[in-house]
Amino acid sequence: MFAVIKTGGKQYRVAADDLVKIEKISGEAGDTVTFDTVLMVGGETETTIGTPTVEGASVAGEVVEQARTRKIIVFKKKRRQNYRRKNGHRQEVTLVRITDILTGGAKPKAAKKAAKAAPAEKASEATAAPAAKAEAASGGDDLKKLSGLGPAIEKKLNAAGITTYAQIASMTAEDVARVEEEAGIKGRFERDNWVEQAKELAGK
Repeated sequence: MFAVIKTGGKQYRVAADDLVKIEKISGEAGDTVTFDTVLMVGGETETTIGTPTVEGASVAGEVVEQARTRKIIVFKKKRRQNYRRKNGHRQEVTLVRITDILTGGAKPKAAKKAAKAAPAEKASEATAAPAAKAEAASGGDDLKKLSGLGPAIEKKLNAAGITTYAQIASMTAEDVARVEEEAGIKGRFERDNWVEQAKELAGK
């Protein structure tokens, strides 16, 4: 069974267990979200096309991650006027896992499960820090291979428990903000694109 939903001014064809990267919506990892603007619902034998939406249909999902896309460069120039402007931009997006496609006004079953899962998620976050410290203690990668990262910054990252490419590659926006604040290197992750560099070096 599949559905076509509209969100952020774009349309997406989704099915259960799909991972969809959409324009940013509010919510934290583990939160349940519902898309009510369903333009089409289809199955093996029947397809319903909305006019413009399918009445009583909705799609439920779970927020996996809040992230940003790869940086793009916006460059403007006016000939013979000495005008040049260069800016970088990274679009904010939300990664959502589709859990249910609902019809007939049915409500998502995942809402209660998400609420119960929240304490477990917080517990896993609480145990993540000691694990990171243990990984740091066992040695790590040469972070100086990241463009724009020198020995001084490497020491600061090591002091914050960051020693491997894999750790940097898996960092969320919240992790980046926390590490930059702790290490006193605000803005360096985005400016030098360290997360994307680390993903390439880690083979992700």
